[in-house]
Amino acid sequence: MERITSGDAEIAYEILGSGPPVVLLHPFPLNHEFWIPAAQSLLPRYRLILPDLRGHGDSGIGEGPAAMEKHALDLVRVLDHARIGRAPFVGVSIGGYALFEFWQRFRGRIASLVLCNTKAQADTQEARTGRLKAAADVLERGTAPFFESMIPRVLGKTTRETRPDLVEGTLRMMRKMSPEDVAQVQRGMAERQDSVPMLKTINVPTLLITGEEDVLTGPPEAELMRQHIPASTMTVIPRAGHFAAWEQPDQVGPLLRQFLDRE
Repeated sequence: MERITSGDAEIAYEILGSGPPVVLLHPFPLNHEFWIPAAQSLLPRYRLILPDLRGHGDSGIGEGPAAMEKHALDLVRVLDHARIGRAPFVGVSIGGYALFEFWQRFRGRIASLVLCNTKAQADTQEARTGRLKAAADVLERGTAPFFESMIPRVLGKTTRETRPDLVEGTLRMMRKMSPEDVAQVQRGMAERQDSVPMLKTINVPTLLITGEEDVLTGPPEAELMRQHIPASTMTVIPRAGHFAAWEQPDQVGPLLRQFLDRE
């Protein structure tokens, strides 16, 4: 893992392969290992930049909530350290939230976008309250109950019933986060702005991916983005939930390869 200092946190990232760069951002509360199965389709041609977002995996949390502005600044410092000027970006869930902020600040660094299992809307008041309660609960009770409660929300019914290895792999990645990490990342997501008005400014090739069984950011959220992002395209992955690229890498990997090869 490469390591850099970004503001008040150490950020870790992995580089795999060689060729034109592609940046892959994982979902909460996992880490860069999320991408390893789907990345096999990309490795023959591309150099993959796999950060652990602030507070996830081997990256530090820093002080206070992990706001989207912090994630965006972390990403630009990773690009600079890896000597990358401009690249395609792929973001899942919180990775997508970070990319909306990155687009606002550093859009010249984005060659194309893939937004997976994410949404442009800010949290509703109910969702925001839920995040803040979860943040308080993990500090009091530890992360184990929270992670167990997430499994039916982030993994599709098909995955839960047929792939116990993926369930355990998901929990293994989650367990790298401390209670403080989870709390501050949740608080950062609760603060994020509504990105829907900004979608019409996205003028790079954009692919939207979601899971047929995603109960958090499924086809309706992806369709809303498709309607607002000019010339974007959308694909729904069958038998996949919120972690579509992890659940169905043999579908998502070639889809990404096809999209990137066209750019």
